[in-house]
Amino acid sequence: MTNVNERADFDSPWKEIIEAYFPQAMNFFFPETYALIDWERPYEFLDKEFQQIAREAEQGKRYADQLVKVWQTQGEELWLLIHVEIQAQKEDNFPKRMFTYNFRIFDRFDKPAISLAILCDSNREWRPSNYSYNYPNTSLTFEFGSIKLLDYENRFHELENSNNPFATVVMAHLKTQQTRSSPEQRKIWKFSLIRRLYDLGLEEQDIRNLYRFIDWVMILLKTLENQFWEEFQRFEQERTMRYVTTGERIGYERGKEEGKQEGEQQLILRLLQRRVGELSPELQERIQSLSLNQLETLGEALLDFTAMEDLLNWLQTNQSA
Repeated sequence: MTNVNERADFDSPWKEIIEAYFPQAMNFFFPETYALIDWERPYEFLDKEFQQIAREAEQGKRYADQLVKVWQTQGEELWLLIHVEIQAQKEDNFPKRMFTYNFRIFDRFDKPAISLAILCDSNREWRPSNYSYNYPNTSLTFEFGSIKLLDYENRFHELENSNNPFATVVMAHLKTQQTRSSPEQRKIWKFSLIRRLYDLGLEEQDIRNLYRFIDWVMILLKTLENQFWEEFQRFEQERTMRYVTTGERIGYERGKEEGKQEGEQQLILRLLQRRVGELSPELQERIQSLSLNQLETLGEALLDFTAMEDLLNWLQTNQSA
C-alpha cells in the first residue's frame, strides 16, 4: 500500500501516466509539437533541472509538471515544459506562472522551452493562453499551448473509439467531474472504463497503468468501493485474467478488520488532498486522531469541499478540543 506521507505530490498519477505514455500524450494533446520530435531518439525527463526552477514557495501546490528533453527531426535539442493544472477553479496568476517557468529555464540553462498546459478545471470560460505587458518602450507577449479537457465532452464518442491511452485518461477525468453528485453513477462508469481496457485487448502492464490512474481519480465512498471491488473480482474471474490484484490497490488496505481505522485514515487523507490540496503534517495528525465514526462522517462531508477552509471549518465544528 502506498502511504500518503510517501507521496510529496498527490498529483503523481498524472506524472506517472505522462511518463509511461509520453509520445502518446504529445500525439493526443499537442500533435503539432509531436510532429517536431524525432521519436527514434530517446527522450529524457529532467526532474533535477525542473526542481532548480521551482521555488520553495510553490512546493506542495496542486500542480503536476514535467520538464522533458527531446530531439527535433532536424537534430537539435528541444526542451518541453508539460504542465497539468489540477485546480478546481481558475487561477488568475496561472499565465504569469507559465511565463515565469519558461523564463527561468532560459535564464538558468540557456534553453528555450515549449510550454504546454493541460487544463483540468470545470470553468468553460477560463482559457489562458498568454502572458503580456505593454509599456511605451517595453512590451512582452508570451504565448503557450493549452488544451481544455472539458472540450472533450462533445467528442466522447471519439474517445471511446480511440486506442490512445490518453483517451481513457480524459474519459476518467470527465466522468469524475460529471458524477460528483452521483456516486452510484461514478461506480458504474469506473467499472465500465476499466472493463474497456480488457475489451481493447491491452497488454497486462497497460491495463495496470491505466487502472491505477482510473482508481486514483474516480474515488468512491467506502460502501460503493467494496461493491465495485467485488464486482470487478468476479469480472476478472470470468475473463480468466487476473491482471489487477489486491496488491495493485492504491487506496486503503482491504480484508483486514484490525486495519480498518488505519485504512480509513489513508483513504480520507488521499480524498482530502485530491479535494483541497496538500495537507500539512499538523492537519494530517488531526485527521489521524479522529475516531472511526468521525472519519466516516468526514468521508461523506468532504465530497462537497472545494477549499482548505472547508476542511478547517469541519474540523472546528466536529473535532473535540
